[in-house]
Amino acid sequence: MPHTETPGTEAVPATRMRWWTELPLILLVYACYSAGRLVVRGDVADAVDHGLALLRMEKALYLNAEHPLNRLFTREPWIGIPADFWYASLHYLVTPALLVWLFRSRAVRYRAARTWLMTSTFIGLIGFTLLPTCPPRLLDASHGFVDTMAHYSSWGWWGGEASAPRGLGGMTNQYAAMPSLHVGWALWCGVILWKHGRGRWARTAAVVYPLVTTIVVMGTANHYFLDAVAGAAVMGTGYLLAPYVTRSADALKARFRIGATAVPAVSSGTDAAIVSDGCQTSAGERIPRQRQPEPRYGAEPGASPTDAGEGAPAPAR
Repeated sequence: MPHTETPGTEAVPATRMRWWTELPLILLVYACYSAGRLVVRGDVADAVDHGLALLRMEKALYLNAEHPLNRLFTREPWIGIPADFWYASLHYLVTPALLVWLFRSRAVRYRAARTWLMTSTFIGLIGFTLLPTCPPRLLDASHGFVDTMAHYSSWGWWGGEASAPRGLGGMTNQYAAMPSLHVGWALWCGVILWKHGRGRWARTAAVVYPLVTTIVVMGTANHYFLDAVAGAAVMGTGYLLAPYVTRSADALKARFRIGATAVPAVSSGTDAAIVSDGCQTSAGERIPRQRQPEPRYGAEPGASPTDAGEGAPAPAR
């Protein structure tokens, strides 16, 4: 009877992932990412030069949306304060929440989404290393930007040093602005909600969340528009590289497991005769058993084959 597979089982991963292995992996990757940002702070003068170069490029291309947005956020507290809370918190809440949701309810899709996010994050770390960039809020006041996080610091837990809690500003790299992973992670969340969410609310959130995040990072003077574009480009690159990363990880796991899973097989031919050692086997038997020849008609039950006549079959060897 031919073997048939149950429909829908072909997409099930070979090994079921467990939360007690996934959580340490994610924490380890994030710890490496955070430590990497601190190590590669770069020179302040270079960071300022890179920031001013981006600003000049945007003005030449008529893409300078940061100035009007920043003036609006500074002038209107009912916009600026919620924007600061958005910037300081949702980045660290929505992304992990969607990872947990995928793990619990979309386990088949979880690994690909997680690999995409991690791959893109490490690409972003390369960008921080090669191009330290001063955000608009840290430029000289003559450039016309106001740090809304510092301006409204009395309303939240942050101080005057990015979104870090008061007194912990020294534990973050304020020149890790290019690319904007606030925008990159928000874009990842939007794609996940669009592909795997259900209902109109999921589709709406998939569009609104990355769009509002892009406006917030510019209005709070934490990123340039080109930082946001670079964040989207990093996520696109990570999406393309994620399948190769997955295959490489699978090949590495297989190399370590091949010795433990190899089982010697019993070959046919001359070796089978040694295994049987004088026993007769038939198709479908796994363990050979000794067979006694049936007595011929007319022979006594205890008689040997020679007693039954000259034509009796010889005993099996």
